[in-house]
Amino acid sequence: KKKGSNAVVVANAVLREAETLRRQIVPDEMQLIVTRNSGLTADEKVNELVEGLAVAVLIVVALLTFGLGLREGMIVAVAVPVVFGLTLAVNLMLGYTINRVTLFALILSLGLLVDDPIVDVENIVRHFALRKKATRRIVLEAVAEIRPPLITATLAVIVSFLPMFFITGMMGPYMQPMALNVPVTMLMSMVVAFTITPWMAFHVLRRKYEAGGSGGHGHHADDDLEAVKQSRLYKIFYPLMAPLLHSRLVAWAFLLGMVLLTAAAMGLAAVRSVPLKMLPFDNKNELLLVLDFDKGTTLERTDAAVRDFETYLAGVPEVADYTSYAGLASPMDFNGLVRHYYLRQGDDVAQVQINLAGKKNRQQQSHAIGLRLRNDLAAIAGKHHARMKLVETPPGPPVIASIVAEVYGQPDDGYEDLLEAADAVRARLAAEPGVVDLDHVREAPQEKLVFITDKEKAALNGITTEQIAGTLDALLGGKAVGVVRSQSERNPLRIELRLPIDRRTSAADLARVHVKGGSGQLVPLAELGQWKTTRVDQMIYHKNLERVAYVFAETAGRPPADVVVDILADRRAAAPVAEETRRIGNGWMSTAEGRPLAGRTFFSNGSGIAWGVPAGFTVAFAGEGEWKITLDVFRDLGLAFGAAMIAIYILLVAQMGSFVVPVVVMLAIPLTVLGVMPGFWLLNAIHAEHVGGF
Repeated sequence: KKKGSNAVVVANAVLREAETLRRQIVPDEMQLIVTRNSGLTADEKVNELVEGLAVAVLIVVALLTFGLGLREGMIVAVAVPVVFGLTLAVNLMLGYTINRVTLFALILSLGLLVDDPIVDVENIVRHFALRKKATRRIVLEAVAEIRPPLITATLAVIVSFLPMFFITGMMGPYMQPMALNVPVTMLMSMVVAFTITPWMAFHVLRRKYEAGGSGGHGHHADDDLEAVKQSRLYKIFYPLMAPLLHSRLVAWAFLLGMVLLTAAAMGLAAVRSVPLKMLPFDNKNELLLVLDFDKGTTLERTDAAVRDFETYLAGVPEVADYTSYAGLASPMDFNGLVRHYYLRQGDDVAQVQINLAGKKNRQQQSHAIGLRLRNDLAAIAGKHHARMKLVETPPGPPVIASIVAEVYGQPDDGYEDLLEAADAVRARLAAEPGVVDLDHVREAPQEKLVFITDKEKAALNGITTEQIAGTLDALLGGKAVGVVRSQSERNPLRIELRLPIDRRTSAADLARVHVKGGSGQLVPLAELGQWKTTRVDQMIYHKNLERVAYVFAETAGRPPADVVVDILADRRAAAPVAEETRRIGNGWMSTAEGRPLAGRTFFSNGSGIAWGVPAGFTVAFAGEGEWKITLDVFRDLGLAFGAAMIAIYILLVAQMGSFVVPVVVMLAIPLTVLGVMPGFWLLNAIHAEHVGGF
């Protein structure tokens, strides 16, 4: 679709036109089937987020009604559609569209945008209750009282998200809508809190206080300490806070306990109880099965293998339908664009697009279904000597593979040396638990016949090397010699000549081919030279003008970061004398048993399976895989966090006129780890399950 157009509208228009063409062109015995509809996928995602946004709004309104009262809650609730409307207007002016990332940013900002109106309404109600009346002057005084801290708090949230504009790489476009929408939402919320909310509070609440009533909120004078002591909040919090206020020892012990708890919460990631992953798995309605066979595999063998996969997939309850592509690539999508699947062609490649039943019609998520099917699919792939990749549509920026090892050598090293070093890396990855779908750039050995022309004999017969090459090209590859004119054919129907396959399968067959000489005589090819058997050249890959050999892998049941860290921790410069090792290519690997995953942490990395490549070779994992984008994003987010902390500190210093008090206020920021990390661990403990042995 064109930029700015609605994917759902475009997809529906295409389907309507396709149906019209089907009635006009497609014969009755043929069917037109939609195998992929990105518009439908986008519509479902947007509807899910809109549904989530509506539920979130209802929850917020219910909480406001419970905490403030019905009228007060409705006043604050009005701010939600007003703020969202103003925010979407800004998006429209800046060229942003309503998409999944934009809607996620609005949901994220929902809890923040009601803060300013809540503080506004609560202070107005407090002043009304204290003065036993409601006037415009009281409203103005109440708003003016909380205006400075309200502005500071709003600016603090804004500066927290602005640094996300500077996230680099492919994650940048995913972060920019949040970097725009959350600050704009907070700015609009502050505007509403200073304009619409006070106006509504006066007109909606004044009747409650005209008769001199308190409004039912039980507010008391600020200097009435006895009334404060009789309040419910005082009775709850005073017994908790009194020991901290009256005993220095208890206070320091409490601070020490909070520090230890925070360190323990952060340690959940260090001991790998909370996985370190770029993005969580998404629940998509599709999977992609990518198959690679050895060079030289015929299209018929590839198709036969694909049909075995189809037979298996037809018996999977969650599979709605599948589309197979043997010898060519499937239609390009975002994942295929980055992984270069759209370039795949040849008799030795195939893809199967698997469409799953809708999310509401199946119990398992797409990731769990993929794990469950993986072992069975791998068995079928092994039966046909195929390399299999079960690819999921990523929730964010795709990478060419979850794990990518790049092997570089010295300028005087041959490419075969790089491939042998890559073999050692591949063997070490294969020994790592949770690593699947291993692949590399080494091509299977394949022979080719090269005809060496005897220049002297060819010249005596008046035949050139070009003539010999042209004859062989026509016999082996076919040659169009004309076109059949037919009224029933929409495209030109070519007449192609080609030697039958049973007469062009060996050098002896081709030696009997005759070439027309200069005087019209036919000369056997055997008299013009000889056939030489050589190997088909290995493709040489380059990156940044350097030769490189790639090793690709995916993970199942483990984050890619854990695998990369363990692999790098086990690398050694030389083989240990005390351990038994085996030679792999020009590298080596220990034959020791690896440590169980349960005993590995970031304090004690590695599996204990040492490996290495010769000196002068470089193995880089931070190139094209998820490890690279993870490092970049965590670096950028860390810098953004640091910049936000500095900006918030400056704002608090300007507001409070102190350099120390803001530090005390900001000590609450690291305490968020106490809720986040244990929450992640608890979710994993409740929802994580072993599927298919992963």
